[in-house]
Amino acid sequence: MTVSYTSEVADCHGFGNFWRLLFRWRGSVYKLVWLELVAYTVLYSACSAVYRLALNEEGRRQFEMVSRYCDVFSDLIPVAFVLGFYVSIVIRRWWEQYKTLPWPDTLSLFISTSIHGHDRQGRLMRRTIVRYINLSFVLTLTMITPRAKKRFPSLDHIVEAGFMTANEKKIFESLAEKTVYSLYYLPLVWAGTLVARARREGRIRDDFAVKTIIDELNNLRGKCGGLLSYDWISIPLVYTQVVSLAVYTFFLSTIMGRQFLDPAQNYPKNNIDFYFPLFTILQFFFYMGWLKVAESLVNPFGEDDDDFEVNYLIDRNIQVSYLIVDEMHNEHPELTQDIYWDEVFPQELPYTIASEQFRRDPPLGSTANLQVPEAEQEFLPMVDEQPEDEGGVGHHSEEATRC
Repeated sequence: MTVSYTSEVADCHGFGNFWRLLFRWRGSVYKLVWLELVAYTVLYSACSAVYRLALNEEGRRQFEMVSRYCDVFSDLIPVAFVLGFYVSIVIRRWWEQYKTLPWPDTLSLFISTSIHGHDRQGRLMRRTIVRYINLSFVLTLTMITPRAKKRFPSLDHIVEAGFMTANEKKIFESLAEKTVYSLYYLPLVWAGTLVARARREGRIRDDFAVKTIIDELNNLRGKCGGLLSYDWISIPLVYTQVVSLAVYTFFLSTIMGRQFLDPAQNYPKNNIDFYFPLFTILQFFFYMGWLKVAESLVNPFGEDDDDFEVNYLIDRNIQVSYLIVDEMHNEHPELTQDIYWDEVFPQELPYTIASEQFRRDPPLGSTANLQVPEAEQEFLPMVDEQPEDEGGVGHHSEEATRC
């Protein structure tokens, strides 16, 4: 499930408010980067050991020339620009995919309020329609996410879970044999047919309610189709390759280019000798972490820690939609006067002791404290303008008036 930490950063008081988040493992950058970081450190240390222990004097000079060459030309790789632009595209696409997820709440509300009848037939219609809605969602998810596919690997599993009946499965399979394209929308077609039947039987009392439900069915079909489109159309592979090559070639060049060379040779920027490249390791950590963020979010329907928890959505949607159209159908609490009935509206709502510190006066406009001098509050006299006729009579009359 998505790693949420909102409650831990509700305020920014104190020193280093985000420090409390740095020591988490699940969903962390450490979990994503540590393998690459270990490999990079081993390669860097191996090259350093060869330079210091295995090479003769002439070999060291050759090593130093290669190191300086790699250091100079590695700066020509635009890692920050390419990687930053790529990550911004990935994050925007990630959020748009979340907003494309269909939620059955609104449609269930329309069904509950529009399809009347407490008898068995009315209840059966309402429950069947929302079951078809959730079935369409499940069929869509099994096509794009491993989590749902592993949970419902076949139509038999969907039947066993209660989203589809055995007879509906036969109809679905017979229609699927006639086309190579997916039929994720077929349950929504069935739902639309049931809405039309409910209108004919008088359970829906006006055509506007029918149109509202059909429009919402189309909206839900569009969102399911949008999810399939995101699964089909990825960020162009060439861009992903460019970014990956830029990052990996940059750090491969730094394995040689960031080596600490013999200070006695007086090379520029090599007047100190360390064994551990602290700032190079930090640079690797930040850039590689940036790339791993993109890799993690480019497909939020996978199995990473921060990917969408689609199984939770399946469970939640079926329960909520059944609740709305069945348990909550035409039910509401007894009408009674509220405690502010005589006052019309409350002058002030109560605060607890814990929330008293958040009591504030209502916000005012930016000109609330602007004072206009009384001498400047008089309106200027209005000047009447006469329309000018074709012969310029109005103009001459005005000149005569001034004279």
